[in-house]
Amino acid sequence: MKRIFALLTLALCAGAPARAWDHWGGDSGGTRYSPLNKITPGNVDSLVPAWTFHTGDLIARPARVMARTKLEVTPLFVENSVIMCTPFNEVIALDPGTGRQKWRFDPKISLSQNPANRYNCRGVAYWRDEQAADGTVCRSRIFTGTNDARVIALDAKTGRPCADFGEGGEVKVDPGKSLRWPGEYQITSAPVVGRGVVVVGSSISDNGRIDAPSGTVHGFDARTGRARWNWDPLVREGIEAGAANVWAPMSVDDRLGLVFLPTSSPSPDFWGGKRPGNNEYADSVVALNVETGERVWAFQTVHHDVWDYDLPAQPTLARIDTGNGLRDAVIQPTKQGFLFVLDEHTGQPVWPIEERPVPQGGADGEKLSPTQPFPTHVPVLMGQRFSPDNVFGLIPFIDRKVCRETLAPLRNDGLYTPPSLQGTIAYPMTGGGVNWGGAAFDPTHQIVYTNVTHAAHIIKLIPTADAANLKRPKGGDLGMQRGAPFAMTRTVASGLSGALCNPPPWGELVAVDLKAGRILWHASVGTSEDRAPLGIAFRTGTPLFSGVLVTAGGLVFTGALDAYLRAFDAKSGAELWQGRLPVPGAANPMTYEWKGEQYVLIAAGGHSEAGSTIGDSLVAFRLARQGEAPSLWSRTVDRPGGRFKAKLCSALAVAVLLSAAGWSWRRRSRRAAAGRNAAG
Repeated sequence: MKRIFALLTLALCAGAPARAWDHWGGDSGGTRYSPLNKITPGNVDSLVPAWTFHTGDLIARPARVMARTKLEVTPLFVENSVIMCTPFNEVIALDPGTGRQKWRFDPKISLSQNPANRYNCRGVAYWRDEQAADGTVCRSRIFTGTNDARVIALDAKTGRPCADFGEGGEVKVDPGKSLRWPGEYQITSAPVVGRGVVVVGSSISDNGRIDAPSGTVHGFDARTGRARWNWDPLVREGIEAGAANVWAPMSVDDRLGLVFLPTSSPSPDFWGGKRPGNNEYADSVVALNVETGERVWAFQTVHHDVWDYDLPAQPTLARIDTGNGLRDAVIQPTKQGFLFVLDEHTGQPVWPIEERPVPQGGADGEKLSPTQPFPTHVPVLMGQRFSPDNVFGLIPFIDRKVCRETLAPLRNDGLYTPPSLQGTIAYPMTGGGVNWGGAAFDPTHQIVYTNVTHAAHIIKLIPTADAANLKRPKGGDLGMQRGAPFAMTRTVASGLSGALCNPPPWGELVAVDLKAGRILWHASVGTSEDRAPLGIAFRTGTPLFSGVLVTAGGLVFTGALDAYLRAFDAKSGAELWQGRLPVPGAANPMTYEWKGEQYVLIAAGGHSEAGSTIGDSLVAFRLARQGEAPSLWSRTVDRPGGRFKAKLCSALAVAVLLSAAGWSWRRRSRRAAAGRNAAG
């Protein structure tokens, strides 16, 4: 009876079934949960492509520019439109049933700025001004941040700039100091709006210099664009550093009047000798009063970060069943594979978090924190140590030999091994674990779903005197860390073939029972099809930067770095369906209902940093209508491994035909020879 009462209470708290997707994370708390239930495990195999929209960037933009893009957008479904942004900050509204363009706004950003974190726009924000009269221009607004650090307000119905916001519909965000080049400072994640205030973070180049621009978070009046407040994450007494910015998506609770920030590491990432102490409030979940910018509480997940283990994901706001009643909570995934669960009102841990000793012995001038926080109730999502004795080899013998020889001399004391001159294995890598895609939360079943990446980085410090002529390692990073005594290089641990040194799976979807504190299941996500010769689909999983969607229909949807949108059974983790995409969908999927039909949509643009094919499309799926059915091609060839099987069958068929033709020719030749012999 208690269980039934709890479920009813949770259902009521979740609110009436919404048909919209009006925030980047589905709702203002980023649960990425939809109450839509028309698509189920029983009928998901009947999904068919509904429409595909191309932004036109592949045709309109130079190839050298497209090579520096990431289409990571999650569109909104508001005002009877699907509204997205492109990597070049164009905002586009589409018909939800056909994908036809309704309006388009181009902020005309420069293509010569070379943004440090690629041309990217993860999403836009929607706000409705309840004080404005119906029919008023810009009563409903779309807010977008840009790669050149502007915040722009558009009329959600027409796409025209809101003239009363800033100057001509935009305000410019001040980075606080001169930039080393255009693009060192940008906005990549969607703004958020709470109680009439637009809040924006920033994305700042890593490892360039100690005195990087400040990671100040800005709040602007949503009607006028007037600056309301700004907040610097770093307590600057006695330190020299910048950044600690909020590059990942944020969350808002209008009821409490709070905005929740996932802050990043101070500059530079891998040496902190000029920023002694824990560096509050970097690497922290921070709750600010959304109207004033006043700090209400903060919880630090990494002390004195020298691993680039900043908070990459949106804090997920949820009402959770702790076993001792319902509680408002903040669920914060991390790159290390942790889930920190904090009280939304106070920031105190819901379940105990322990300070545990971690490896010491940093580089010269470094003073590491002797301990780091470890959650206890919720298990870690993945392994946190990788041994060179357990390497993977795609090319037999050769790959393993290369990996062992590369990794053996490196420092490897497990999680939080400090960067070193000899080189250090960072596992999980600095890209996660969990990355910007974040977690999804099913409020009815109290289950968290998230993607994780299993990969290792090799971090090496180089004395500044030896770094002048260094070149960027192939497929890696070079950071001069100006002002520090060390430069750094960062490379992915991989073999001669390019395959990761650590064993597969390299990407997994994980389900966590939050109340019980246990992992329910792991499911490998993705294959090697789009990278391996001949399209061979080894079920290795792929690195997963993006996140997931969970629905009341009992499904979890996610993309991967092979070109498929996938659906998994939320209860068991069984992979039930794959929908072919033009290129990989390295973005978070979303869902909406239109004219009685449920659609599932994902941006398919590839990922330039991951070396995948680049594209410019949005692809929507829906259930087959009466008289429709998935094609034979989609059920056979358009499945992982289908293309390889088709090629193999074609090759075999050609071989059989050639063999038959050869046999027939030889038979005719023998008959002709026999005839000539008989005639002679």
